[in-house]
Amino acid sequence: MQYIYDKLAGSLTLEIKDENYNYIIKARRHKLDDYISFRNLQDDFLYVYKIIEINKKNTILELLNKEEKIVENSTKLHIAWCVVDPKTIYENISSLNELGVDRISFVYSDFSQKNFKINFEKLEKILINSSTQCGRSSIIKFDIFKNLNTFFKEFPNSYILDFSNSLIDDKKGDIKTLVIGPEGGFSEKERESFDKNFVVGIKSNIILRSETAIITASSKIIL
Repeated sequence: MQYIYDKLAGSLTLEIKDENYNYIIKARRHKLDDYISFRNLQDDFLYVYKIIEINKKNTILELLNKEEKIVENSTKLHIAWCVVDPKTIYENISSLNELGVDRISFVYSDFSQKNFKINFEKLEKILINSSTQCGRSSIIKFDIFKNLNTFFKEFPNSYILDFSNSLIDDKKGDIKTLVIGPEGGFSEKERESFDKNFVVGIKSNIILRSETAIITASSKIIL
């Protein structure tokens, strides 16, 4: 881990228990006077603490210093991901977090199964674990929309990934928000509503799964 997450990081003292205690004391075998870095993921500071007390079920740390340390990708990409099986989202969200995707809006499109419900508490936990591993100083922000029309009203200049001779590679500097379809793609009704000037594709004749498309497209724009 690059740091440890604790929502109370920044306090003069921290009491560490449960999962973080097991990691710090039992897995990493830290001892008295060791220094450990923490973030609360609500600000841009990296907080350095010293272990001052170790007990059987908890450990107490004292704040030594803090440093504003922003670790983010310079390209801010907002993805609108049309809802797919939540298992697919949970399995791939860490990769998008590591790539530096800034925000994901989950959108129920025509081919999204409406019974799919995203567990945002689970999603946040996955993202926190991802950021502590890769060193990112934030996690992906997320929200949800009931359909594409509602989303486009709020983000009218969004690009759409679909079949097109206009390639992402040629538009990457202009793309701030990109819509990715679900399994099965977009319906004809949805395609008819798209502004063709905002439809982009990739140089491939192979149909990609939603998760492959989102990681491929994000990589092309961000990296």
